[in-house]
Amino acid sequence: MAVVTPRVFVSHLAGTPVFDPNGDQVGRLRDLVALLRVGQRPPRLLGVVVEVISRRRIFVPMTRVSGVDSGQIVITGVVNMRRFEQRSSETLVLGELLDRRVRLVETGEEVTVLDVGITQLPARRDWEIEKVFVRKGKGRALRRKGEALTVEWSAVTGFSLEEHGQGAESLLATFEQLRPADLAGVLHHLSPKRRAEVAAALDDDRLADVLEELPEDDQVEILGKLKDERAADVLEAMDPDDAADLLSELPEEEKERLLALMQPEEAADVRRLMAYEERTAGGLMTTDPIVLRPDATVADALARVRDPDLSPALAAQVYVCRPPDETPTGKYLGLVHFQRLLRDPPFTLVSSIADTDLPALPPDTPLPEVTSYLAAYNMVAAPVVDESGALLGAVTVDDVLDHLLPDDWREDGLHGSAAAGLTGGGSLGKAADGR
Repeated sequence: MAVVTPRVFVSHLAGTPVFDPNGDQVGRLRDLVALLRVGQRPPRLLGVVVEVISRRRIFVPMTRVSGVDSGQIVITGVVNMRRFEQRSSETLVLGELLDRRVRLVETGEEVTVLDVGITQLPARRDWEIEKVFVRKGKGRALRRKGEALTVEWSAVTGFSLEEHGQGAESLLATFEQLRPADLAGVLHHLSPKRRAEVAAALDDDRLADVLEELPEDDQVEILGKLKDERAADVLEAMDPDDAADLLSELPEEEKERLLALMQPEEAADVRRLMAYEERTAGGLMTTDPIVLRPDATVADALARVRDPDLSPALAAQVYVCRPPDETPTGKYLGLVHFQRLLRDPPFTLVSSIADTDLPALPPDTPLPEVTSYLAAYNMVAAPVVDESGALLGAVTVDDVLDHLLPDDWREDGLHGSAAAGLTGGGSLGKAADGR
């Protein structure tokens, strides 16, 4: 049986109240931000513009929007209160798409856009503009003259980017389906000017993912060409351990300036990681593992593991701790492997099936011992616990490999070679280097 995904027309969303998970109103929706794509591909929604109580307009990524309908919008996670500034690659749906004159592809007839319908892609968090509600005739939309009809996005022309001459936006559309590691390889092979243009056009989450895969000198170069506020936003979107590694490469004054611009909670995690030696468990760990209380169930754990934003290594196991749930937690009690979660009934308490015999790592454990630990116990992640028994974070195998491989592995590694093949010839190569 086909999965039916909900569709919402954006005109019904204007002024809709926006709530946090506790039911408290954050503000009201004022617009949606979309990324137009080459040809007739439907635009992807990047996020929503919310006017908060102070009348400041802020941006909330779609990854933090958990529910959308004409009555309310629900968001999760920490809200960045910086004022929204539209970027050159972004399009405001209510402000720039509605009342626009476009043409029907089949007949060439000019029509007016009255509304657009958005839908969430099955099994993903991504949202796209799927339908366009248009009115035929040359009169203004409000005069309600002429036949009105709803068509597919691909049935109209006049919105999307042209195939040529669109600079970084066209290049981004070309490489949109690449994994972050492969896109990082593409950026590495671009000229510094072109690399800065593409980085500036990427949204914060995408740029954060790509930065994590780039060599350190490329990371520093790209971050240095961003405005301080944007750089702080991107650092917040990065995994805390990767953000700490990048900031450690910057001069002290610049590092402190960016940390001061970050959200206090995010900056605190990064500062805590920077206090440890780089090649130790504390310096390698991430502060965002899956933490559950003893009274959580297997069903609760599986719901957390399903988060598409988690890396496979972090999703491989959950850590059972007493409150508080954020690292550093209360007393660490043990961990539950993903396979064990699949074997037990949904109502089972995670505390009853936690592995309590597996030793945890102190934060000063050197890299060779961390590597031996993962190999000895066949683990893809390891808990890091302080002297008081609180969970500080988890070391994942990908971060260990980053420090075991040669310093230049990102430049000569497999994803770099694959990306070099993409940029080495043909139409993609020409788009990548700007020729």
